[in-house]
Amino acid sequence: MGLNFRKSIKIAKGVSLNVGTGGVSVSVRGKAKGLNYSLNSSGRGTVSLPGTGLSYSANLKTAAKKATKTARNYRSDAYKKQQAIEKEKAAQAKAEARAQAQQEKEQAKQAELDANRLKVEEFENYLEMVKGVHKECDEPVDWVKIRDAMPPFTKAEGGPAEKAARAALANYQPNFGAKLFGQDEKRRAELQKQIEAAKAEDAEAFEGWQESVKFADRILAGDVDAYYEAIEGANPFEDFAQFGSDLEFGTDSRDYMEIEFRVKSREVVPEQVLSLTSTGKLSEKEMSRTMYFDITQDYVCSCAIRLAREIFALLPVQAVLVHAVDGVLNTATGHETEEAILSVGFTREGFEGINFDRIDPSDFLSTFPMRMQFTKTTGFRPVERITIEE
Repeated sequence: MGLNFRKSIKIAKGVSLNVGTGGVSVSVRGKAKGLNYSLNSSGRGTVSLPGTGLSYSANLKTAAKKATKTARNYRSDAYKKQQAIEKEKAAQAKAEARAQAQQEKEQAKQAELDANRLKVEEFENYLEMVKGVHKECDEPVDWVKIRDAMPPFTKAEGGPAEKAARAALANYQPNFGAKLFGQDEKRRAELQKQIEAAKAEDAEAFEGWQESVKFADRILAGDVDAYYEAIEGANPFEDFAQFGSDLEFGTDSRDYMEIEFRVKSREVVPEQVLSLTSTGKLSEKEMSRTMYFDITQDYVCSCAIRLAREIFALLPVQAVLVHAVDGVLNTATGHETEEAILSVGFTREGFEGINFDRIDPSDFLSTFPMRMQFTKTTGFRPVERITIEE
């Protein structure tokens, strides 16, 4: 066990100085019989009454610190005003924090409302696109004008690019610096190279003109292979890809083109309706079957018209046969099979003078030979395909 060293030195009546390993302390014997008071170097004071087992200890330094923490009562107006300013600043900081939190909350709410509005706008615009595919069409190609176009220049005279390059060389005047530092010959050599590059540019342009004339001549002669090349090169149906629709083209005559169009209505027409509540919340509900079939009919008829418009604009055919194919339930087997749900034969004459922005697609189709069985409650039913003879 450890040894404790303690020595008590009497320094006055009733007062002793105690020296030990734990530090230095002072003991005071009170006037009351047996009452002792001690204070050590750590600042801890103890009062005890021998024989009773009663004692009380406290850290006087800690007590002193607590005593000094009490608010000071200032007398001058400037100090008092500073205290008031500090309180006001603290209150203002709290108010700003609350306002910032409220502003962020309002901004988050507004952002949510804007996002909901945009989703509904996008949904409604998509439906307009689906029902208005026929409103888009490339400008007609004038193959006669292309075939009869004059050459861009006469080969014997040289092309415009070559003429400009030769003029640059002829007008070149070296400055004093170019002569002094021997840059004259280098610059002339560069201009000569530009002439050769310009000649190649003109040759490419002339060759392009020759190719376009030959291709236009093939189109006007009814070359079916040229028809397919024109469709592939112009790619007027590029936007059909966003609807997930497939196209197949075929013909054995210069006078007509036949197109099979895979509708994929389940991928194109949504089954949910998006709208906004009175408070701006996003509402998503199941689309009614009537609405679904109505949109599907508009989409199928609109696509059929668009296909014919693009072909009439691109090729000199007189008729376009369009067959829309989709998955249809076979009630005999219980399985879906791909069947023609619309078949229509368009004529070039029937497209003349039509305002396609204002037509109803299904009403417009009724002016041509057509097969379509459709009701607003059950949708499309399979039909036989139209033939070119019809």
